[in-house]
Amino acid sequence: MPALQPARGTQDILPEAMRRHRAVIDTARAVAMRYGYEEIATPIFEFTEVFSRPIGEHTDIVSKEMYTFRDRGDEEVTLRPEYTAGIVRAVISNGLTQNLPLKFFASGPMFRYERPQKGRFRQFHQIDAELIGPATPEADVETIALGADILGALGVLTDCVLQLNTLGDTESRTAYRAALVDYFSAHRDKLSEDSLRRLERNPLRILDSKDAGDVAINAGAPHFDKYLTDAARDFFARVRGGLDALGIAYQLNPRLVRGLDYYCHTAFEFVTQSLGSQGTVLGGGRYDGLMKLMGGPDTAAIGWAAGVDRLALLIAEPPAAPRPVALIPMGAAGETKAMTLAHELRGAGFAVDLGYSGNMKRRMQRANKVRAAAAVFLGDDELARGAAALRNLDTGEQIEVPLDQLKDRLAPFR
Repeated sequence: MPALQPARGTQDILPEAMRRHRAVIDTARAVAMRYGYEEIATPIFEFTEVFSRPIGEHTDIVSKEMYTFRDRGDEEVTLRPEYTAGIVRAVISNGLTQNLPLKFFASGPMFRYERPQKGRFRQFHQIDAELIGPATPEADVETIALGADILGALGVLTDCVLQLNTLGDTESRTAYRAALVDYFSAHRDKLSEDSLRRLERNPLRILDSKDAGDVAINAGAPHFDKYLTDAARDFFARVRGGLDALGIAYQLNPRLVRGLDYYCHTAFEFVTQSLGSQGTVLGGGRYDGLMKLMGGPDTAAIGWAAGVDRLALLIAEPPAAPRPVALIPMGAAGETKAMTLAHELRGAGFAVDLGYSGNMKRRMQRANKVRAAAAVFLGDDELARGAAALRNLDTGEQIEVPLDQLKDRLAPFR
């Protein structure tokens, strides 16, 4: 019988890779807390409507990519494909709209049925930040600054370019949408099948197409800038001015879009060339219409998400785990003492490795394998004197230490 393998598009995150994942999440959490963000966790699965209502029944995410199924109670549920909708649902469900503004940070696994490739999996992991309530450009600036500071703390900001665009207000988008429909309708015979489906429902998404024929057509598409209202133009100018004031460099990208109607004003992505075609490591935008669409009050919001798996590929090697102290019992008395001593030392903050069997040679081989900094030998003779032998495994120096002084003598190895 062949050995079982992980499902396609999933991965086992083994300890070395897990250190990278943990470094990304812990760093992001620490920076977010300095910005006043509080950590939140939402369920890994939700009623399907939580995602299908805001995303749209006919979008690629809903029709092709979501893991949707009926549970034993015949309820249709979906593994979360992204964080924002679930966090907005949590705000509504828990009556938190009375406590605006709200700042939330989250991290965890997401699920989409996509073609696996470098840095992209069907179960993948994200960090997420949402600022709910403020409708001012300053909120957009601070949200982007949070993302930049996290990437900076991870040491990858210099490898990224911030791309920036505006999606305008409702009046701007209505006019631009009509212009796009007119333009793309004149090129129907050359559009890809996906873009033809998007033409009536989601024409802005055509601008994001990677199909070679669509890219050529997009080159001549009208620019959003011509359809911005004065208010939308002023909003974007204030966002740009705020980024300039903070020294956050950016490039304008008029083709950076979000196809769903609840998105507005600022859209942004931090993009790297270090991961091949999948270059976006952090992206987001303003979504003032989402809360109302999901049954809550009309509430402004902006947020972003970043791929932990991708960032983990970019960061420098994190510090290794603390080197442990190895306990080497020799004889029955030593075995008994090693168990209680390990418990005491761990309670005092030491990393302790305790082998469970084997002679002294085998236990020392294990100590070397786990990169122990020191070894404590618990033999019958030493224990009879109320002592243990302590060896520095880097220098080879060995001394006898009274057991009641062992914690103090081990302090350099904590």
